[in-house]
Amino acid sequence: MSAPRSLYEHALALHRQFPHGPLPYDGSPYPDKARWRARGFRQQDPRTAGADAATVLDAYFASDDTTPERLARQLADLQVPIHRNSHISAAALRADRTRVRRTGRWLVRHSHDRDAAIVGLGLLATDHDNRDIPLIQTIGLLSDHFAALASDALQSRRHDSQALIWLAERTAGWGRVYVVETLCRRETGREWLLRNACDGDYLNGYFAGAVATTAHLHAAMTSDDVDEALVDHTGRLLLVMSHCGGMGMTLREYPPAVTVIEAYARHHARLEPAPDRDATASALAWNLQKVPLTGLNTPEVVRALLR
Repeated sequence: MSAPRSLYEHALALHRQFPHGPLPYDGSPYPDKARWRARGFRQQDPRTAGADAATVLDAYFASDDTTPERLARQLADLQVPIHRNSHISAAALRADRTRVRRTGRWLVRHSHDRDAAIVGLGLLATDHDNRDIPLIQTIGLLSDHFAALASDALQSRRHDSQALIWLAERTAGWGRVYVVETLCRRETGREWLLRNACDGDYLNGYFAGAVATTAHLHAAMTSDDVDEALVDHTGRLLLVMSHCGGMGMTLREYPPAVTVIEAYARHHARLEPAPDRDATASALAWNLQKVPLTGLNTPEVVRALLR
């Protein structure tokens, strides 16, 4: 009987089939699906979540008579948070850096259980070795569960925005939210954010406002160099912000909204018709008529959007 495939091997195999975009269904089902379902969900106190995993790590790093395989078995099913965890980070920082790095790499590459893999990723998130970027990116492709911490681990490394952009282009849903939010916090990858961040998913509402402000959308749309990709993506951003109340910044909360909308309407009117382009503009026109913005000449803007 062959050994079960690790989560990393599962992600890598799927990535080879779909190298340029998100994995179908976020890579589901994962190899640990049956055990994950059987475990169920336990409500945790946010203040103590991850503390039991940190205790296991402290014992592991204090002993020379143990193995990563045994550690992985001990970590399995501990219900570890998917974001950076202060308890796990503290355990990593208390231990020898080389051993932490080696242990994190082993857990990410070989774990069959997502809790053990998350702990490994958490260990790598306290480190800065650029050699681990491909490993972190690959496990991050299972984005709903791993992209938040993978983004954090990539952010801690010295590199340009390309490592995060690579992952952002291959995530969807919540995974894309995590990676784009990391790019916004890092204030990097402006050109990509201005043209590619929104992929049309409803969850884009959580980061659209951050993209508009971090990437200086107002300056981009009022400059002398406005290309088609910028115009089309601005339409998607504005459409999301016109209906994302309760998720993120809305047009009413975005100070330069009127100027950006007017600039977008002017540029949209000069572009050639295209199905997606015109559908976005029509939906935005409809929303602007339902909830007018103070200071916006809504009839004129609507005419330009509907052309």
